Amino acid sequence: MASLPWSSSLASALADRQAAGRYRRVRTRLGAQGVNVVLDGKPMLSFCSNDYLGLATHPNIKKAFIGTANAEGVGSGAAHLLSGHSRTHQQLENALVEFTGQQRVLLFSSGYQANLGVIDGLMSRGDKVIQDKLNHASLLDGGRLSEATQVRYPHADMSRLERRLVQADTADGRCLVVSDGVFSMDGDIVPLPELLALSKKHHAGVLIDDAHGLGVLGAKGKGCLEHWQIESDSLPIVMGTFGKAFGTAGAFVAADEVVIETLIQQSRTFVYTTAQPAAIAAATLASLKLVETEHWRREKLQALIQQFRLGAKELGLTLMDSMTAIQPLVLGDVEQAVRVGKALEDKGFLVGVIRPPTVPEGAARLRVTLSATHTEQDVNQLLDALEAVLCIAQ
Repeated sequence: MASLPWSSSLASALADRQAAGRYRRVRTRLGAQGVNVVLDGKPMLSFCSNDYLGLATHPNIKKAFIGTANAEGVGSGAAHLLSGHSRTHQQLENALVEFTGQQRVLLFSSGYQANLGVIDGLMSRGDKVIQDKLNHASLLDGGRLSEATQVRYPHADMSRLERRLVQADTADGRCLVVSDGVFSMDGDIVPLPELLALSKKHHAGVLIDDAHGLGVLGAKGKGCLEHWQIESDSLPIVMGTFGKAFGTAGAFVAADEVVIETLIQQSRTFVYTTAQPAAIAAATLASLKLVETEHWRREKLQALIQQFRLGAKELGLTLMDSMTAIQPLVLGDVEQAVRVGKALEDKGFLVGVIRPPTVPEGAARLRVTLSATHTEQDVNQLLDALEAVLCIAQ
C-alpha cells in the first residue's frame, strides 16, 4: 500500500474539510448522460450537467464515433506532432476555422490543457497577465505556469481593468487580458466590447475562454463573439470546449496564423500530450453540424431559462443576473446549501451544490443548469421541489 510520511497531516486536513462541509465525493452514474440519470443507484432528474443542447447521446454523433472507431481504432497512439494527428482531426480544425471566422484552429485534449497551453505558450517571465477575479481555475493556473506577472481585477469591473492596464505599462512589455466568456459559477457574460476596446487602447492581447458560451449564445451558436457582434478585425484569441454544448470531449484554440504556429512550437500541453482519438474528432464534426443547423435547441433552451427565472421570481427566490443556462441560487451559508442540495436529492432532483473555495466565502449556492432536453414539466417539478425544500430549510 502506497503512503506518505506526512499522511497524518493529510488525514487531519481531510477531516477539517469534511467538518466544514467542503468534502467532495465521486458519484457513479449508470447508463447514458442525460436529463434522467441513475446516480449511485438512484433515478434522478438532473439539473447539473453542462450538456446544454442535449447532444451527448445524439444518434448522429454516436454513429460518427462508432464508424471512425471501427475504421481507425480507439486510441490515437501519439501526440499530434508525431503520428497522432489524423485526417479527421484536420477536418475538424478546418471546420472550426469556418465556424469561428478565425485564421487557424489548434485542437487540445481538454479545455484545462488548452487554457494552460495557450497562456504558458504565449507568455513568460517579465510579461503581464491580467485576469478577471472569477476566471476559471485553468486560466489562473495557466498564468502561474507561465511565470508572467499575474494580477486580477474585480469581476467584470472595466474601470478597474483599465487601472490594471495602465499599471501594466504595456509599452514596456507584453500584456494579455484573460476572461471567461460566460462565467461558470455566476452565469453572466463578459462585457466583451468594453474589454476589447480597453485592451486595444493599451496595446494588450485578449484571450476569451468561451467554454460555456460556445454553441449556446448567438443565433448560430458561435458564442460570446456572436452575442456581442464582434467584427472580424477585432477578434480575440478564443478557447472553446466540446464537452459542454457540443456533447463530446476536448477543446480548441482559435487565433491567427502566428499565434497558432507559436503554440505548436511552445505550448507544452499540446506538444507533449497524446492526441484525442480520431473517433472523438469525428463525433465533434457531427456535433458541429447539429450546432449550426438545429437552431431550435437554442430557442428551446432560452424558453426554459425564461420559464425557470419567472417561476423562481414568483416564488420569491433571488437568482443571479444570468441569461444563460447557468442559473445560480445563492444561499450563502455552506451548511444550508449542502442541506438543501441533499433535500432535493431525496426528492429525486440533482443540482450542483457549489461551496468555497470554488466560489467566495459566503457565496455557497445551488448551481442549476438547464438543457434543451428538459421539458416544461421538468422545470415546474424542480420549482415545486425548491419551494418545498426551501420552506422547510427556513
